[in-house]
Amino acid sequence: MEIWDLYTEKREPTGKEHIRGEEIPQGLYHLVVHVWIRNRKGEYLISQRSEDRPAFPLMWECVGGSALKGEDSLSAALRETKEEVGIKLSPENGKVIYSMIGRVVHGVKFSDIVDVWLFEYDGPVNLELATTKEVAQALWMNKAKMKDLFYEGKLVNTLGYFLELENV
Repeated sequence: MEIWDLYTEKREPTGKEHIRGEEIPQGLYHLVVHVWIRNRKGEYLISQRSEDRPAFPLMWECVGGSALKGEDSLSAALRETKEEVGIKLSPENGKVIYSMIGRVVHGVKFSDIVDVWLFEYDGPVNLELATTKEVAQALWMNKAKMKDLFYEGKLVNTLGYFLELENV
C-alpha cells in the first residue's frame, strides 16, 4: 500500500495522508515527479513500460512517479530513478525545469502537483540494477525521435508538454 502526503494548490502540506487508488479529496493534490535524464549528446533516457503495467503497457516515458509520505520532490526523483532504471543520480546534477498543478490532459483531470526534473548524466544504464520490474527497456533518444513516438501514439500522452519546452 502506497501512502502519499496531500497538499493545497499552493503546495502547502495539509498533514493529511492519502492511500494510492482512493479518490483524492476535492481541492487537494499529491506530489508527482517526472525525471528527464539528458546526456552530453543532448539525448534523453526514455524507458518502455513493462507489458504487465496496468496503465500504458509497452509505451515509452520518462522516469517518474508519486512522492511517498515524507518525501520531498528531489527525494522522490532520486528514488524513482533508482527503482525504475537502476541509476543513482547525484542531487547536484538536477534541477526543476517546470511545474504543473491540477492539470487536465485529454479531458482527464489530475489532482497532482508535477515537478519536472532535468538531470545531467553520462554513466551506464543497467536495468538489472533497478529495484522494480516496471521498465522493459531503456534507450537514449533525441527530442525529434521522441516527437515521432508521441505522434505515433507510442509515448505516454501525458508527456507531450516536454516536447513543447524550449531550451531543454
